[in-house]
Amino acid sequence: MAVQTALPTRKSRLPLMVGVFVALACCAIAAVSVWREMSSRAADLRSAEVDVANMARSLMQHAEDSIELSEAILLGMVARIENAGTSEPAVQLMQAFLEARSTTLGRIRGLFVYDHDGNWLATTEKVQTRGLNNSDRAYFQHHRANDDRKTYVGDPVRSRSGGQWIITVSRRFNNQDGSFGGVVLATLDAAYFTGFYNQYDLGPNGSIALLNTRGVLLARSRDDGQLVGRDLSATALFRERLSEARNALYYFTSPIDGLQRISAYRASERYPLVLLATEAEMDVLARWRSGVASRTGVTLSLVIALAIVGFYLVRQLAARQRMAAAMAAQEADFRLLAETSSDMVTRIGLDETLKYVSPSAANVVGWDASQLEGTPALAGVHAGDIARVRALVSDLRTGVQTEGRVVYRTRHRVHGEVWLESCLRVTRDSATGSVDGVVAVSRDMTEHKDLQNRLADLAATDALTRLANRRTFEERFSIEWDSAVASKSCLSVIMIDVDHFKSFNDSYGHDAGDRCLQSVARALKSVVHRPHDLVARYGGEEFVVLLPNTDATGCAAVAQQLNDAVAALRIPHIENPSVERVSISLGGATAVPGQAATMTALVKAADAALYVAKRAGRNRFYMAPRLGLAA
Repeated sequence: MAVQTALPTRKSRLPLMVGVFVALACCAIAAVSVWREMSSRAADLRSAEVDVANMARSLMQHAEDSIELSEAILLGMVARIENAGTSEPAVQLMQAFLEARSTTLGRIRGLFVYDHDGNWLATTEKVQTRGLNNSDRAYFQHHRANDDRKTYVGDPVRSRSGGQWIITVSRRFNNQDGSFGGVVLATLDAAYFTGFYNQYDLGPNGSIALLNTRGVLLARSRDDGQLVGRDLSATALFRERLSEARNALYYFTSPIDGLQRISAYRASERYPLVLLATEAEMDVLARWRSGVASRTGVTLSLVIALAIVGFYLVRQLAARQRMAAAMAAQEADFRLLAETSSDMVTRIGLDETLKYVSPSAANVVGWDASQLEGTPALAGVHAGDIARVRALVSDLRTGVQTEGRVVYRTRHRVHGEVWLESCLRVTRDSATGSVDGVVAVSRDMTEHKDLQNRLADLAATDALTRLANRRTFEERFSIEWDSAVASKSCLSVIMIDVDHFKSFNDSYGHDAGDRCLQSVARALKSVVHRPHDLVARYGGEEFVVLLPNTDATGCAAVAQQLNDAVAALRIPHIENPSVERVSISLGGATAVPGQAATMTALVKAADAALYVAKRAGRNRFYMAPRLGLAA
């Protein structure tokens, strides 16, 4: 009876439970919606910050290039004037020179030459220079008072020849006695920068401004000349920020139009310039604001849909109970199969712990199933393989993959480290279809892996000398060549040949020849110790030494050590008339990988150097000329 009365009680509480669930879910959706909107807003602001920072960096480079172009022309003019002087003929020649240059000035508005009193001597402008004087200009007074010979970027002024706002770039020139001789001037139209900045879209209210470090506005986008020359030195940018960082992002309210702006400024490292790129915050967030209403409507729709789903939840509970019974039957079948298999079968939960381990674990890893269940599934995996195995298990748990295979090292209770091959497949909840775990079938692959390693070692090693073989040399050579290309370092190769080895075989027999090659190989190996150096048998009685990050001097030093090591063996060789013992000839080559050096060219150069050493009498080393000087 107690059971019968309990069941209706649970059913009567079910609507309340569903109502609580729906309310919590609605709150969660609302919270996620708010979080998403704020994240979207923050993402839009971050994107704008990146845009203005990139814009400031690019346009500061443009401004520096403009000043640098002016500076280069002024340097040439100063050199010409100081060599020729300011006599009437020299001034006429300078005027002719400026007129010839006037058609190729590009972004430069004009060029001017003033004498020590500020009188006009020459200009690219088509005006009568007689009687004109610029001694009242700030740049002229600066150069007259300062003998620093540096380029001076002045405040913007109204041009006397054209009336427009111009940015002045000037340098002082001296008389032959070192006294002040006058000023050369290049002018840049402020309107040129305005037009250039207008090409960039920073939104309806975005702006780009070029200022000098004194806080004077030199040029600004969307300006007809009304703002040029305005003093902004009292703003926070010049009062605080420039002294803290040469370039940075910050938010501020514009003193020009009162808009809240996202800005990036960059101060030039070479000239007294500051580039300020800004976007209006209202423009950046306009699209986000327009989408809030529609997304809020979607959120409300989701809440309504959730309420409908709650209605059907009760009907699903009974069905899920029937499914649970079916799953229990399937679990029994799974355990029957797993416990009769010689392979270790495990079930891994979503928390990466072992939920089930078959009895064969005792044979595969040396641990009883009861000792492993409930422990982390990856606890015994080798540190060198753990990342790879964890990535596969994570992909399976999250549904990125449905099955996979991995070979890895793990800890055996008795035998230490063993190799396992595991085939993994996801399992799914029969009611929801979602991944609820991973089943792994694992077998011992230690003997198979040891056989693979032995075969790999045999394939890479010369059977007689136990040195690396030619194939291994070529593979390592390619790797070290790529490394030298990346680091722009030297790479050296030494080719080695046993002198008169055929005669040695004929005189002492092939068994003695084999022992000779083995002794020579050990002697060569004893010299080369660095981790990336390599001694290999190249073929027959030829050997090769690979020396990464070694120049010609180091190559020659190693070659001498190699020759001394073989000489120290003192193996008799009556058919080697010069020394009557086994000796070697060596040819070396060094390259800096680049346009004039290739892998093939380096080996050929070392081989050619070897034959030079042999023709010169053997038992010596010859160094080929260095390759890769064009790099």
